[in-house]
Amino acid sequence: MSYSYVRTQQEGETGALQINVESETRDRPINNAVVDISYTGDPDTVIEEVNTDSSGRTEVLSLPAPPMQYSQTPGEPQPYSEYTIRVSAEGFEPITVSGTEILPGELSLQTVHMRPLEAGEAPDVVVIPAHTLYGNYPPKIAEAEVKPVNQPGEIVLSRVVVPEFVIVHDGSPRDTTASNYYERYRDYIKNVASSEVYSTWPRAALEANIIAIMSFTLNRVYTEWYRNKGFDFTITSSTAFDHKWIYGRNIFENISEIVDEIFDSYLSRPNVKQPILAQYCDGSRVTCPNWLSQWGSKNLADQGYSAIEILRYYYGDSIYINTAEEVAGVPSSWPGYSLRVGSAGDAVMQMQEQLNAISNNYPLIPKVAVDGIFGPETEKAVKVFQSVFGLTQDGIVGRLTWFKIQQIYVAVTRIAELNP
Repeated sequence: MSYSYVRTQQEGETGALQINVESETRDRPINNAVVDISYTGDPDTVIEEVNTDSSGRTEVLSLPAPPMQYSQTPGEPQPYSEYTIRVSAEGFEPITVSGTEILPGELSLQTVHMRPLEAGEAPDVVVIPAHTLYGNYPPKIAEAEVKPVNQPGEIVLSRVVVPEFVIVHDGSPRDTTASNYYERYRDYIKNVASSEVYSTWPRAALEANIIAIMSFTLNRVYTEWYRNKGFDFTITSSTAFDHKWIYGRNIFENISEIVDEIFDSYLSRPNVKQPILAQYCDGSRVTCPNWLSQWGSKNLADQGYSAIEILRYYYGDSIYINTAEEVAGVPSSWPGYSLRVGSAGDAVMQMQEQLNAISNNYPLIPKVAVDGIFGPETEKAVKVFQSVFGLTQDGIVGRLTWFKIQQIYVAVTRIAELNP
């Protein structure tokens, strides 16, 4: 699903918003939730009221947004509009999300997790702070891009693995009052990228920044950086130490799609096993020689630079994009070829079983015979799955659809549930 850019002289510029409402305790959609939307600056005036469908999603709503040029250069005008979302549903605590960001021409995806109704619980409120390119956040404290891993007693992974979860400490490392959150790796990367760059930038700039974010994160995972210091988390939300992750924030569809396509990528240098700690800064208020400049990457993309050319411009010609050896929490590895009508075998059977399990939570997806034969009914189920989860509805299980099926299957069956 791709949102088409809308602009008219009469109405000005607009972006789009779709809300996804799920139960906090179980990965299942909440049907017929009532969603009220207002401007954050005028939260008492409802401008839209919609209901969720059987997949827990609202229709795509078109909402006013600031001019496109505000997000194309550094400056004072806020480049995104902010909305407040209030959600209520039978059997659940009401929740308010304040500060959902809308950029012109982009589809913003806001997931809302609702708590089951319990006596005495206060209404849930999520406040999304300013984007890092607009708000004031501390700059990154410089570190070596390659960590020494030969000290006695250090925990270091034997190979680069994309984790199923990262544990995010929502504050600086020694802030004992900050909470820890278990976040699925791809959801974490989408959140950080949506917090660190504007989705209105050229795709090459988005790819370069996302790869840098993933490489930095995988370095923290690979070297067990914080665990070696006695902490019980993977990474922090502090811009001084890591990247900005924001609890409950919206993500943008095009950023989500890029992450799903390249989520197992990271940056390497010759003869260095660990992912490179790819540091960066905004390049406007803060400059950082030999690191990626966020605004600079946007300008290079405007000039036609590719993602790898942008990365080499900042990190040097020896940098290259590598692929992780393993993806944790995936029941069945990508078979290496697309499944379509006419395909047969164990991979098809595995996929059919997973679609049937997913359909228990998402009843729009029809059940199929688990016979290992990819026929018209399986194709129909795949197309509905792709529709529900915002993928191209071609009925073909390519790499992107395969990993999305794996991800949702794990979520709804709780195969790899962690117990913090």
